[in-house]
Amino acid sequence: MHTPYYILDENRLRRNLRLISSVAERSGAEIILAFKAFALWRTFPIFREYISHTTASSPDEARLALEEFGSPAHTYSPAYTEADFPEILRCSSHITFNSLTQFQRFAPLADYPQQHPSLGLRVNPEYSEIETDLYNPCAPGSRFGILASDLPARLPAAVEGFHIHCHCESSAEAFARTLRHIEAKFAPWFPQLKWINFGGGHLMTRAGYNVELLVQTLRAFHSRYPHLRMILEPGSAFAWQTGDLVASVVDIVVNHGITTAILDVSFTCHMPDCLEMPYHPAISLDGQRVPLADDTPTTSYPYRLGGNSCLSGDFMGTWAFPRRLQIGDIIVFDDMIHYTTVKTTTFNGIHHPSIAIKRLDGHVQLLREYSYDDYRNRMD
Repeated sequence: MHTPYYILDENRLRRNLRLISSVAERSGAEIILAFKAFALWRTFPIFREYISHTTASSPDEARLALEEFGSPAHTYSPAYTEADFPEILRCSSHITFNSLTQFQRFAPLADYPQQHPSLGLRVNPEYSEIETDLYNPCAPGSRFGILASDLPARLPAAVEGFHIHCHCESSAEAFARTLRHIEAKFAPWFPQLKWINFGGGHLMTRAGYNVELLVQTLRAFHSRYPHLRMILEPGSAFAWQTGDLVASVVDIVVNHGITTAILDVSFTCHMPDCLEMPYHPAISLDGQRVPLADDTPTTSYPYRLGGNSCLSGDFMGTWAFPRRLQIGDIIVFDDMIHYTTVKTTTFNGIHHPSIAIKRLDGHVQLLREYSYDDYRNRMD
């Protein structure tokens, strides 16, 4: 198979799904998949063995939930429009509104005999332990959610739930601390509700995550509010450490003493979170992890890694390789399934990487290759 390509390991995916399913069973919470992090629909038959629902933020995601996953979506969007709401309504079992004005505008459309989705409001606890502002929905001035001070004492009769999202690859300890703020802000409204959605960002499949604390925290919350159905909607947790992005070295250039290995992938097109977050991905050569240059002796061979787009900042580095790189060498970017596969672009006409899955028997199945038509059709 030609590089570049993403390869998902079914065994690792099932490992994550088993853990998530166990947390759901022991805690009493429903855990659903957030499409914003992972939407590889060809794997949905595997997911359906472990979970029943998904979460969407757009008409297309909601349609994917209904038509490909096989169940209506739990849908939230910062703002619905008259054009997209009928499709949202058709494809959703739960619809959450970001503001009271959005609720007042669209909730009446959801009240007709053919469809009765459960309606909710997104609320903002004004507390989050997310350190990167780009991913912090509770930062001052955030456009997400209604403040407690802006809620009426008596909620509209159609409101059945609260949606609260304030985590990003967070720990169980962070959730436990955040939950205290959530209760302090919003417990007076809990008797009026049927469900509470604690959003995503619960990275329960990460090594070292305190799974038992998460289970205990959720069980304790349920004991305090037994009438509330608890929902979590992580994305990264499902696909965490399930697969890689495989690339090749296509050229090596030197400028002012900096040696750059140019690859057949692009950070801006294929790994945008590396530039947005920012963070350095883990990489491997010849099956061995390659450390960053700052962490190794000077006897190694330092290379910056450059993408193949025309964006000047399409590079990361510098890594300390154990040998000199050659054109054709294979570089593996570890853990590149969540968020990357859903955020790839065709900027500069660069192809999306192919997508493959390594089945339980070790067979590698090519799921999709991309071509000129995929780029052209985006411009139609």
